[in-house]
Amino acid sequence: MPELPEVEGVVRQIRPAAAGKTIRDVFVSDTIRLSKANGKEAIIKKMDADAFISRLVGAEISSVERRSKYIYFTMQKEREFLLVNHLGMSGAWFYVDSLLSITEEKFRRHVHVVLTLDDGNLLAYSDIRRFGEMRLLNGEADFPPLLLMAPEPFAEEALEHFLHMAERPKYSAKPIKEVIMDGQVISGCGNIYATEALFRMKIHPNRAAGRISRARKIQLFKAVAAILLESIDAGGSTISDYRNINGESGRMQDRFGMYGKKQCMECGTATKSLQIAGRTSVYCPTCQK
Repeated sequence: MPELPEVEGVVRQIRPAAAGKTIRDVFVSDTIRLSKANGKEAIIKKMDADAFISRLVGAEISSVERRSKYIYFTMQKEREFLLVNHLGMSGAWFYVDSLLSITEEKFRRHVHVVLTLDDGNLLAYSDIRRFGEMRLLNGEADFPPLLLMAPEPFAEEALEHFLHMAERPKYSAKPIKEVIMDGQVISGCGNIYATEALFRMKIHPNRAAGRISRARKIQLFKAVAAILLESIDAGGSTISDYRNINGESGRMQDRFGMYGKKQCMECGTATKSLQIAGRTSVYCPTCQK
């Protein structure tokens, strides 16, 4: 699943391509239409395809920003509104002159939403597994989970927020891996970067948050923020389906110390894994305590 660095990379490329341009046409795939006809909410949430198209055609994309793992397209059409997108497990945007310009067939076959811009180019959304989401909102309050997100991990108030949340009874007994993956505690940190941060700090992923000193929590938070920034600089991580809007892969996976490893990069011990919050947590039984 794309995490904060991957979403940031997508936003940094969509912004100059799309901001200030007007949507002239919108395509929604037959797959999505059929899903909705069968009472399912695939990708486009709480709205039928024709209403989605009608709202977007003629709208100007005034800005493109990231908030945690979400992409916010601020739209202007009579009044301001938001198109909020979560990439889910395999969502990807492409800025192309034709769908044939999407070089990987697996993405080209699963294009579900296409925005035709007034420069003649297409902003195409592909989602192989269809776990992504698009919502048209008047504001964040229309989708309350957005209001619960922690501050951005690079914001001045993010550390104090993390400490306050991690020390609450609700979280103190939970595994620290689960705590730092919770978007209400730290924004944008998922399985990959939680695994890497805990390895760098030599903390066992199943250790209860309440059994970690405040000083160590501060160091851990700084490690998370540092790894997220490092990954942004590396263009994110490509494990299977992440691509930027030019179809390029990230490079952060080449720097992993623990995620996906069979052997510890530092001591050579065979790694172990366990399930935490529904995700596979890989760790070194020698280095991480």
